Amino acid sequence: MTRHAKLLACAATALALATTAKAADPELTVLDWAGWEIDGMLTPYVEKHGQKPSYVFFADDDEAFQKVSSGFKADVVHPCAASVPRYRDGGLIEPWDPAKIEAFASIPERMVKSFTDAEGAWFIPTDYAYTAIAYNAETVPAEDVASLQVFTDPKYAGRVSMPDNTDDVWSLALLATGVTTWDGLTDEQFAAAAAWLRQVHPNVRAYWSDPSELSQLMASGEVQVAWSWNDPVAILMAEGFPVGFNRSPAEGSTTWFCGFVNMKDAPGSEDKAYDFINSLLAPTSAPALLEAIGYALANDAAMATIPTEELTAAYVDPVTTTLFAQTPTTPELREKMIEEFELIKSGF
Repeated sequence: MTRHAKLLACAATALALATTAKAADPELTVLDWAGWEIDGMLTPYVEKHGQKPSYVFFADDDEAFQKVSSGFKADVVHPCAASVPRYRDGGLIEPWDPAKIEAFASIPERMVKSFTDAEGAWFIPTDYAYTAIAYNAETVPAEDVASLQVFTDPKYAGRVSMPDNTDDVWSLALLATGVTTWDGLTDEQFAAAAAWLRQVHPNVRAYWSDPSELSQLMASGEVQVAWSWNDPVAILMAEGFPVGFNRSPAEGSTTWFCGFVNMKDAPGSEDKAYDFINSLLAPTSAPALLEAIGYALANDAAMATIPTEELTAAYVDPVTTTLFAQTPTTPELREKMIEEFELIKSGF
């Protein structure tokens, strides 16, 4: 089975069993993104415990938060950094002990500093990548994707796809309207970004929910240009599809990092939760993650062992462009973005 087929199978399982764990280790339940049960990152855990953790999958950060805030019990959850404050503000998580995480010192300081205090680390980053312009390199001229305004171009009406993801669509819209951070965002800047998204909406063929969905849309020819994570690009590259990924349009691209929170009053084993995190951050996980979905591991020492040409080929090498960092937002701004995006998708 190809990696594409494996990820499609994971996504199908996630959709069909939206609230059902994939039976495995009953003492550790992981609420994770569809497609994230990556064997090469679980090897140390399986070697120690004889089986994988039990998984429940979600499609985006908002779905995951709604699930746990409605009472679903998991031991660890995999949000991205921008979503973490609402877990803490909601009293849903407890801090990790950095002393129990073997690679903690190798996680970039920029990723852990704002989440670490005297109580411990409220979030353990594990992965990072980009959201940028994916396109069919055979049918879309490079000059067309030199600007984020390609998403408003009538030439691509009905041939564009956008993520059904709050952080990604708003960071795109803000970049496209000249804003490079959502810190200190004014009402006028928010309104301009919302107006831009409304301009894009008629061009959108589909708002994609998971990487396999976008890769199918592009492989079928329905979508020519998309605002994409690294993993749809990795899937298409593995299938030999002529995909391009421009991380340096005139206005810039976005970068983000994700990781795990430690759920308060979790039903499973706290020791196994630490074993799981140590497994994900192990040096052997870096090539496994890069191979599976084109992401970088949040372990600088491990990433330093990967040849530069492999990083470049997977689009995780550094870029010299404006980068909108999807850092934590206030819960109030996030709710405002969610509500406005729902209106935009509904045509209002």
